[in-house]
Amino acid sequence: MITRTITPSATPIQHTSNDDAPRAVIIIQEAFGVNDHIRSVAEKFAEQGFFAAAPELFHREGSPEVPYENFPDAMSAVGSLTAPGIHDDLVAAADFLAGRGFARESVGVVGYCMGGSVSFYAATLGVVGAAVSFYGGGIENGRFGLPSLLELAPSLHCPWLGLYGDLDKGIPVEQVEELRAATSATSYATEIVRYADAEHGFNCDARPAVYNEAASRDATRRAYEFFTQHLRSR
Repeated sequence: MITRTITPSATPIQHTSNDDAPRAVIIIQEAFGVNDHIRSVAEKFAEQGFFAAAPELFHREGSPEVPYENFPDAMSAVGSLTAPGIHDDLVAAADFLAGRGFARESVGVVGYCMGGSVSFYAATLGVVGAAVSFYGGGIENGRFGLPSLLELAPSLHCPWLGLYGDLDKGIPVEQVEELRAATSATSYATEIVRYADAEHGFNCDARPAVYNEAASRDATRRAYEFFTQHLRSR
């Protein structure tokens, strides 16, 4: 079951209710809001034994859930994001989980599409114990007022896993390999997995045009295992 809580800092968070879970994960939305697909992702993490919490990054714009076919409205919502706002929402999510008894070492963050970029940024803040990015862009050019992922890489504060599709028209393979080199130079465990026949959004089963079941299944399994390996069981 998904419950919605407004934090003291006014960030709404949609979350599962398994407070006895050994680990927690912050789920960062796509460009379309915390919608049915993101809620289903949270529920799947809960089935794997995680407490899942998805902050609504668009809450300053009324928390819209944008239909996948309405790309202009999605880009408008994304354009409203700011670096200070993202920072505050990530801290609010971490504080919310701390209030539920989850220390930083027991909390992961996973993001999809624009959320993949945000989850990488979260990994530099010292508020999570591990991070996973599904096709996070902004590798060479920063987004939302944040530095690029290449610029952020030396500031990683936890293990990180990146999952990318070689057919992604917005994230060239060459940039993915640059990011691999930048993250492997840090002192934390990092890994990038590429899927030769996957496009951007390959994990989203609500978008049949780009969904790749095999890549999604493998990437999701890797995310679960990565968090289980690198997050402390409380």
